[in-house]
Amino acid sequence: MGLNNSQYDAIMRQYSKRQLAARHQLEEHRREAYGKIPQLSQIDRQVSSESLRCARRLLEDPAADTQELKSRMTGFSLQRAQLLREHGYPEDYLEMHYACPDCQDTGYQNGKKCHCFRQAAIDLLYTQSGMRRVLEEENFQTFSFDYYPEDMIHPTTGQSSRQMMQATVAACLRYIDEFDTHFSNLFFYGGTGLGKTFLSHCIARELIERTHSVIYYSAFELFEVAAKSAFNRDKEASEGRDYIFDCDLLIIDDLGTELTNSFVSSQLFLILNERIQAKKSTIISTNLSLPAFAETYSERVFSRITSQFQLFQLFGNDIRLQKKLQGS
Repeated sequence: MGLNNSQYDAIMRQYSKRQLAARHQLEEHRREAYGKIPQLSQIDRQVSSESLRCARRLLEDPAADTQELKSRMTGFSLQRAQLLREHGYPEDYLEMHYACPDCQDTGYQNGKKCHCFRQAAIDLLYTQSGMRRVLEEENFQTFSFDYYPEDMIHPTTGQSSRQMMQATVAACLRYIDEFDTHFSNLFFYGGTGLGKTFLSHCIARELIERTHSVIYYSAFELFEVAAKSAFNRDKEASEGRDYIFDCDLLIIDDLGTELTNSFVSSQLFLILNERIQAKKSTIISTNLSLPAFAETYSERVFSRITSQFQLFQLFGNDIRLQKKLQGS
């Protein structure tokens, strides 16, 4: 899921379009404002002239006192702001407006990719992978408790299938609301067709809409990227691996369905450990029971899960089978 050259170029073309649009907007604003308030163009010429004088003086004598020039420039700026206000314009009407003020629509800040670039990359990857369509269909607005029976009681908790799911959904909503202030991870386990993937999609949709970067991998895809990056020195896989460690939320779906070996176990521990140390959240779903999970992966992995994740067991009937029977 890393960016290839064409994907990178597509994002950079969008930044170029943003910069061009911002310049055109500023030119339009200037034409309009100068036409209605002729004094503005005179003030801007004076500001430009004073700025040039200040620059020349510093070139001739780096230790020169330019405070008087700076004070005059401040005075011009205040005059301009007052004129704009008096004629019903915002004070920043003649300033460049960027979609991302942090990088000024360049995609880079202090030599590093800006947060908006990262989000643009995630958005592009989701769009091209078809996940956007999935999230439009699988979200909290389309979620239903009707598939979780009230008369099906868990033998250990004594709660019904619906009560357990209601508590789980409530915890997920808190997780979303506290995402920026409280570091936490979620672990969904239970039989097939109980809504674990659906619930992960619900959370992903909400966090993406709040401009958080979210990456979704099936367990097979995740370890395939890890293997290509480690053994083949695959550039695309290496970029994908970077996103695995850096994204705000990593979703690992169907853990336990992949071919498990020492490499998989060590990579899973590395990913979880690095993300925990960086306080980057992770959601895991698995069809395995907790004892089976402990047997499948190393003790270190199981320890990280039980100590650093909120564990939720989903209990009920296979929803996919219910939908199929309803459809027929």
